Amino acid sequence: MGDPALSRRGFLAASAAAGLGITALSGCGGDSDGGSSGTTTIEWWNISTTEPTKTVWAALVKKFEAQNPKVKIKIVQLENDAYKAKMTALTSSGKLPDIFHTWGGGVLKQQVDAGLVEDLTDRTKDFSEGLLPVAKEPYLLDDKLYGIPFDIGMVGFWYNKALFKKAGIGEPPTTWNGFLDAVRKLKSAGVTPLALAGKETWTGMYYWAYLAMRTAGIDALTKANEEKDFTGPGFVEAGEHVKELVALQPFQKGFLGASYSTPTGQAATVGNGRAAMELMGQWAPVVQADAGKGLGDDLGFFPFPAVEGGKGSITEVFGGGGGHALRRGAPQAAVDFLKFFASETTDRELVKKTGVLPVVPAAEEALTDRNLQAVQKQLKGATGFQLYLDQAYAPAVGQEVNDSVGALIAGSKSPEQVAQSITKAAKEEQ
Repeated sequence: MGDPALSRRGFLAASAAAGLGITALSGCGGDSDGGSSGTTTIEWWNISTTEPTKTVWAALVKKFEAQNPKVKIKIVQLENDAYKAKMTALTSSGKLPDIFHTWGGGVLKQQVDAGLVEDLTDRTKDFSEGLLPVAKEPYLLDDKLYGIPFDIGMVGFWYNKALFKKAGIGEPPTTWNGFLDAVRKLKSAGVTPLALAGKETWTGMYYWAYLAMRTAGIDALTKANEEKDFTGPGFVEAGEHVKELVALQPFQKGFLGASYSTPTGQAATVGNGRAAMELMGQWAPVVQADAGKGLGDDLGFFPFPAVEGGKGSITEVFGGGGGHALRRGAPQAAVDFLKFFASETTDRELVKKTGVLPVVPAAEEALTDRNLQAVQKQLKGATGFQLYLDQAYAPAVGQEVNDSVGALIAGSKSPEQVAQSITKAAKEEQ
């Protein structure tokens, strides 16, 4: 799958966990120290290797320990790829950390199916029911909750208001045909409509995924994965719409060789005003400003348009976030820490200091960034949520979605071949 999670958070340097010793899971089972104090040690594995999150989370642990003197939290932090590799090995061994980072979706399902993850439905009901509903979606399997979110976000179109005005586009489009018309108007005005990092195929996957949601319907994506069949007409139609867009030649020159967050990549192309739009997650404004100049007040956000005659709705969103799960049989102290981490007080601190979107509705007041407020508004009004396909599905299937859609955009695969390739990968996972 490459490194989509870090690529999507391109503004965070992929700091390596150099020198970090990987210890045995000493905290599993809530071990007592064996003395009269009866201290319970909880091991917490996460990927917060970058600042400011690393320092903020360490301070939160100290605060929790001060409130719970009989509990010791041992933090194990790993860079994204190292974490994935280590967790794959631990899953195979049948022994997971007390608390561990999860993106939900396919990997979490594999861990749940192996009987390694705690069902949190009842153990967290007193606080999880108050969390933003869409934030919990990636961790719900068969209506049971296996993770508690601390972050949530969605993909949408970030656009340059000045370039829209130059092209005579008054309001962002709400339908696919309206979107294509906007692309044509931008081209007629001498403006590059869209920036795309064709070298990193997850960026193009967003178009196909959203179009599949809008044509086949959001439930069809789950059903197709369960039935190992993506050849239905809605999925082929999604590919045809992608092809329809590509035929308008909407992307910047050299897009097939472009990366996402480099000085000449997708984000910089938008941030420097050389393209009118990009389809990207809530981190986009920061990366645009980091890789380019940034657009300031000229930057706007709108949801992916509805497709005329499709089964989906414009209020169904596509995205992801981060959460924490517990190993099966984890002690109550681990649940207590999840409750602490999901409290309004903690969430406000996370929003203010680390830039995450709030998962506790009452913490929304701490959100002051105009761009993030725009995303949060869409999330609050969401009627459905689809996790990134390269996280929702088994890794090999997710990678095939990315690669096949990349080939479609490059012109080397047809919409039918995309559907067939994804189906083949899904069947081989059985």
